[in-house]
Amino acid sequence: MSHEPRATAPIAGEAITALPGAAAVSFEIYPPRTSDGLPALYETIRVLAGIRPRFISVTFGAGGSTTDRSLAVLTHILRETDVPPVAHLTCVGSSYAEATGVIRTFLDAGITRFLALRGDPPAGATEDDVALGDLESAAQLVQLIDRVQAERSPYREQEIPGVPGAAEVAAGEPVEISVAAFPNGHPRSRHRFEDIDALLAKQAAGATSAITQLFFHAEEYLEFVDRARRAGVTMPILPGIMPITSPGRLRRVLELTGDPRPDDLATALDAAADNAAQRAVGIAHAAELARAVLDGGAPGIHLYAFNNHDTVLAVLRAAGLIPEETTP
Repeated sequence: MSHEPRATAPIAGEAITALPGAAAVSFEIYPPRTSDGLPALYETIRVLAGIRPRFISVTFGAGGSTTDRSLAVLTHILRETDVPPVAHLTCVGSSYAEATGVIRTFLDAGITRFLALRGDPPAGATEDDVALGDLESAAQLVQLIDRVQAERSPYREQEIPGVPGAAEVAAGEPVEISVAAFPNGHPRSRHRFEDIDALLAKQAAGATSAITQLFFHAEEYLEFVDRARRAGVTMPILPGIMPITSPGRLRRVLELTGDPRPDDLATALDAAADNAAQRAVGIAHAAELARAVLDGGAPGIHLYAFNNHDTVLAVLRAAGLIPEETTP
């Protein structure tokens, strides 16, 4: 690994659209289980779009299990708001043909921004099952997205200024591909440097930015960015922040991530008198985390919204990132 100077602040060239006088924000939502849930989600999208986030990302089920509903939400954002939608794509359990078909479907719908994830095995499958499919990593999915776009985009002739009769070949609109980063290590990581190596591989494959999985303390993100920069990662690394508003949600998150229990947050949630008090604890913790990583040089924050605009907007107000009077 190279040993470069500390660089936790945004690197040169990081262009992040921000709210006036504030940091850039973005949100993650997920498609509802049935179409009956779409009207409520569309209202949440309307409210979130009102503060002009950098993007809204939409999750995607393992093996393409929510492709149609994901596409419906993505195209709604594209048609009804000025906010760029970002499509999550997972590759585990997919063949090249299946993954190519999903990518082409999204591209044909006008989606040009993606979050490329390896994903978890489909329900009932394990890491050792042959059901894992052709694509073994997010880096391979990044390469496939670029290749599908390059092959489907018509090449066009362009005149070269000053050279009469000459022409050059130019590809179609480029895609933007984000990937996941893991400040506390991926649950399947074998050593602490494996996640940095994986991030470097994703960058080399063509990824243009990264979004972290959740973390509970600002130094976890800042130290991870520092290690990544020293190793040669140059793309923006956006911190993902999840408001934890109940002890039950914290337990579920820890089961999924394998992260160490944040004793300070867990104790505060357990001591809260009721649901409203627990929500206040979670909002205050997320707001403090957002302010701390921004003060440490983060290029923005990405909030996991759980399809609820009230909580994430309360976090932004508490962090001083949107005015108190901001209303839906």
